[in-house]
Amino acid sequence: MMGALFLNSLSVAPNKFVKAFENNCDLCLLRRKRSIMHCQGGGKTTRSSGVSSALKERSTVTDTAAGSLVLSPNGKGQAEIVVQDLVPFGGQATSLVELQDGIGIVKFLKAKNFLITGATGFLAKVLIEKILRTVPDVGKIFVLIKAKNEEAAMERLKNEIINAELFKCLKQTYGKTYQAFMLSKLVPAVGNVCENNLGLEEDLADLIAKEVDVIVNSAANTTFDERYDIAIDINTRGPCRLMEFAKQCNKLKLFVQVSTAYVNGQRRGKVMEKPFCMGDSIAKENFVSNSRRLIPTLDVENEMKLAWESKEFSTDGEVAQKMKGLGLERARKYGWQDTYVFTKAMGEMVIDNVRGDIPVVIIRPSVIESTCKEPFPGWMEGNRMMDPIILYYGKGQLTGFLVDPNGILDVVPADMVVNATLAAIAHHGMIQKPDINVYQIASSVVNPLVFQDLARLLHEHYSASPCVDTKGRPIRVPSMKLFSSMEDFSAHLWRDAIQRSGLTSTANLNGKLPQKLETICRKSVEQAKHLANIYEPYTFYGGRFDNSNTERLMEKMSEEEKRKFGFDVGSIDWKEYITNVHIPGLRRHVMKGRGIHV
Repeated sequence: MMGALFLNSLSVAPNKFVKAFENNCDLCLLRRKRSIMHCQGGGKTTRSSGVSSALKERSTVTDTAAGSLVLSPNGKGQAEIVVQDLVPFGGQATSLVELQDGIGIVKFLKAKNFLITGATGFLAKVLIEKILRTVPDVGKIFVLIKAKNEEAAMERLKNEIINAELFKCLKQTYGKTYQAFMLSKLVPAVGNVCENNLGLEEDLADLIAKEVDVIVNSAANTTFDERYDIAIDINTRGPCRLMEFAKQCNKLKLFVQVSTAYVNGQRRGKVMEKPFCMGDSIAKENFVSNSRRLIPTLDVENEMKLAWESKEFSTDGEVAQKMKGLGLERARKYGWQDTYVFTKAMGEMVIDNVRGDIPVVIIRPSVIESTCKEPFPGWMEGNRMMDPIILYYGKGQLTGFLVDPNGILDVVPADMVVNATLAAIAHHGMIQKPDINVYQIASSVVNPLVFQDLARLLHEHYSASPCVDTKGRPIRVPSMKLFSSMEDFSAHLWRDAIQRSGLTSTANLNGKLPQKLETICRKSVEQAKHLANIYEPYTFYGGRFDNSNTERLMEKMSEEEKRKFGFDVGSIDWKEYITNVHIPGLRRHVMKGRGIHV
């Protein structure tokens, strides 16, 4: 599921500014200007040669495994063992028929090498699974993994990707050769987008720069109220560092930035698929001409500097809270609702400013939820945006919420986001025009899900399939009440907390609760109000995300591609998806079956 202190522009000499930050983000990049549950179907840097020891370890495994590129310890190619030589469990694998028209997604992806950041995250795993299942003769997929060493990175690769339930269709396909196949494709790369040169070992960085065709940046900190310094480091500086690395890649055809539709901040009405330019400010767009209020200019370099200096001059005891407050204050000052979307928007600005001639695709999904069809319906990982509310409601712990009853929850299934991403990669990877293209994968314009309809669907699901309490008794939930004011919502929370706790009979004649019981109720109420405060900018969101570019992309696809890589958000039946796919998936994969009615 899932701002600040005004500072005038600093007059810092460029050379001093860059020197001050050269160990943090190479901000000099910002000064450069652009030259222009069933399975379903740039500059070139020379480095010392050699292959990292992580690859040496892998080479002992992949010598007998399939792969279009098999690396030996000395970095020379061994005799290739094609993917078809891997015999899947139950017989020979049938790969997708090569498409004769349309975009040519499968044709483009064949033999291409990828670098994917944030690869152990929810969406990136769905992306990796889809590529390996539909295009098994893809090249190498280098996955950037934060780890202390190569052994730890390999362990994370196996535990968080290879052994994940998401990949069970591939496990069924390859049987005993599954792990060999996966290790022939996936290369764990110890690194971090928060470090210069991505924290890569020099020889591995050289190999990736030599081989990679497509970079997908899926790394992000998605906490709405994260510390400003932390959010900027990964969401704004991270793309800056990754783009610098991209300029060293000899064969690079495309740079893909996975963003969010909510980078559009407090824009209202129909929000178009338009890239940001450096210094764009939503507050300025919403500025009323006859207002005398001063609208500040957004200076991304200054925001990075502010975050760094504010951290440096804070004491250990106050730094965390101060940096959280600073992020929210700066975001709201410039027209964004929270630190997450503000720093992601600045990340888009940085990419466009420093990319040079590198073709860029920006993918802006709205709220990403469980898979609709592939590799099987309902897979998800962790609590996405709306899921804590769904779970609390099902367990009888939250019977109402602060939301515009007629508002829209913009939701998209993860597999549709991945399919649209792959279509965009193939289309722009083949064209290779040095421009920037934005795709919003969203439902609010073409297939809106209204909050009051969602509330009704939740009630219908839990009435038919209630959760059970610790004694195995079904938990009956009332219809969810929707409140448009915090005052009304707070009053409801107090009544509900008292009633659920059976405390009404313990109140004295003045209607007051004993101190201890009041404390329990107050804690419950404050937790719910905190959740509501965080979500309020989204539950009362006034923007509707246009997806014309995404629809035009879909029109370029052949009928076969639409079947294999479809992302028609307008075709989603919300009742079917919410009640029979998403909530069952949430209960199975997040709740792990706890509290399921038998």
